[in-house]
This record gives sequence, C-alpha cells and structure tokens, in this order.
Amino acid sequence: MSRSHETKHRIVTTFQRRVANPLSKRLPWQTLLETTGRTSGLPRRTPLGGRRVGDSFWIVSEFGLASQYVRNIQADAKVRVRLNGRWHTGTARLLPDDDARARLKALPRYNSAAVRALGTQLLTIRVDFDD
Repeated sequence: MSRSHETKHRIVTTFQRRVANPLSKRLPWQTLLETTGRTSGLPRRTPLGGRRVGDSFWIVSEFGLASQYVRNIQADAKVRVRLNGRWHTGTARLLPDDDARARLKALPRYNSAAVRALGTQLLTIRVDFDD
C-alpha cells in the first residue's frame, strides 16, 4: 500500500471506528455484518452496505485485505448479516477475481459512491446464507 493509501486508510478507518460506526450500529434498519474476532473470539459488528441477491449477500470492502472484518473472515468465514432487522447466518467468500468496480454498480447507490470515493483496495465479498 502506498503512503497516500495508508494515510487515507488511517483517516477513514479512524472516523468510521470512532464516529460513523457507533452511530449507525444503533439504527434498526442499518445492515450489519457480524464476524468473530480473530484474536478475541468475540462477535464484531460492522455497519455496511450491500445487496441481497437470492440466497447471497454481496459486499465490496473499500480497503480489501486491510479491513479488520475481512481479516476476521479470513480466520473464520462463518458470519451473520442483519438485514431489515433480521439476522441471517452464512459463509463469507472473498472474491479477489471479481470486478469490484463493476459490482458496485449493482449495489446500493450511496454506499457504492462512498466506497468508490474512499476505497483504495476494493474487494468483493459474497455471503452465502444457510437459511
């Protein structure tokens, strides 16, 4: 990661961790991804945008493998996703060969615009639901 990407990553993730995420996690309609902390083993909830298509949920991570929730998925792919107030269990799959920029065109507009504007290492993730 270049120095400018590292700086952008640090600024954006600090804002998300301290301001945006604590507020948006409280909103009942906010989509949440729950992973298991790779070190702590505790549930970690991350607000995000994406779209359900059939029995799958599609996400694009703005910082790819540098995102903490992506690193948690690498350690344990079993996740939960809260959609419209209901939790769904599933298995997350990292799709580095997917065209993440093209994928964003099929996901919610405002979230996709933010991911495109702020992201430096886009990575597509698909969660295949068990239920």
